[in-house]
Amino acid sequence: MTQDGMGSVEIDTSKPHPARIYDYLLGGKDNYEVDREAGDRLGALAPDVWASVKANRAFLQRAVRYVVEDGVRQILDVGTGLPTSPNVHEIALALAPDVRVAYVDNDPIVKAHADALLNRAGTTSIVLADLRDPQSIVDHPEVRRVIDFGRPVALFLVAILHFIRDAEEPERIVATLRDALPAGSHLVLSHATSDFVGDRSEAQAVYNNATATMNLRSRDRVERFFEGFELVEPGLTQVSFWRPDATPPAGSEEVGFYCGVAVKKG
Repeated sequence: MTQDGMGSVEIDTSKPHPARIYDYLLGGKDNYEVDREAGDRLGALAPDVWASVKANRAFLQRAVRYVVEDGVRQILDVGTGLPTSPNVHEIALALAPDVRVAYVDNDPIVKAHADALLNRAGTTSIVLADLRDPQSIVDHPEVRRVIDFGRPVALFLVAILHFIRDAEEPERIVATLRDALPAGSHLVLSHATSDFVGDRSEAQAVYNNATATMNLRSRDRVERFFEGFELVEPGLTQVSFWRPDATPPAGSEEVGFYCGVAVKKG
């Protein structure tokens, strides 16, 4: 396998990977035993995680519909994870056939699966890159083949920033991506938190041996990521309560994800 012409890349199955753990928690099959063991430990320590990841996935799908219905025709989905149908491009293209989607992830297995599914006619792309180097995403030729940064873009950072440590400056990462976007662009973001369930240090420790650590953040910290954007209603809230299609089920108040959708003003 190649990394967009940058040489051979091996899939590391010796450590759990967040994208594959997430796939397992969603009921997917694109994971390894090491990922399933990590997912089971996480679920035992934090039983609400099963409902939380599903609620987060449902938020993603609603947010895709929102940005497309708001007129955006370009989506940059960073940290896309393993393709779970319906995925971003499937939802978007069902609403508007001229939508263009660039996916970015740092796991070669994600790219391998996405390559097999995506329409390569020019409306979609999948790039192997790391959010920790945001400028390389903006400058990547495959991203720029699909995304015109002169027109509004919906930037999706869904369930990805909590894998970035404070020392890696997540606010700087988001600001770099924000500054590449023109006015009228949208930011769609969700982030894990322990605000509603108390101490989660043992659950966080499940990721200590994974390829990325889990870094839960408070509401105030998550809100900082929206600097330079204006949140749309209902503002920053739990994923279950962002424009739900139906009344959220019992227990939704314990779902451990904040989310928001915001617009970059001129």
